[in-house]
Amino acid sequence: MKPLAPGSRINHPKYGKGVITNATSQHYYVSFIESGIETIELESEFEVIEALNYELDLVSFYEVETTLRHLLQRWSDITPTVKIADRWKDGTMVLKPKQRDLAEKEIPIDTFFHKIVMVRDRLRVMEQKINSSKELDDTTKVDLQQYITKIYGSLTTFNVLFRDKDDNFVGERSK
Repeated sequence: MKPLAPGSRINHPKYGKGVITNATSQHYYVSFIESGIETIELESEFEVIEALNYELDLVSFYEVETTLRHLLQRWSDITPTVKIADRWKDGTMVLKPKQRDLAEKEIPIDTFFHKIVMVRDRLRVMEQKINSSKELDDTTKVDLQQYITKIYGSLTTFNVLFRDKDDNFVGERSK
């Protein structure tokens, strides 16, 4: 049997009547009237009430949502959630002055990490504004972009704080 497309209606022996909302190569995601959303295998026993077939090469809601999220993050001020590496969570950064009569300064690493992420996000927004500027000529855009790349390079020391490598600062040599 051909896979059913989202919108197809079924009657499942355990969950009752429902509508397929998404499908993968192995599962249907079905919104059932009585039990809510359930995942069932394609080969499960159920009665097809109304079958819709794929007419086009469709993409899943997840793929659309992921693509939209990526575009919004890239072209707006919306920033993704950046995670701190587990080993630094709830840690403290201690700054000790050379002069022993001066007090140490303790800073929660989470607070410091948040500031670093804000700097990175503001640099990204600045990059976008430079690249989309109508007033700047191409030479000026390239010059400003090179400065930003050097700033990223200066901040690579802080990459140790990021949980995911995709969030790291990348300088000239790494690109």
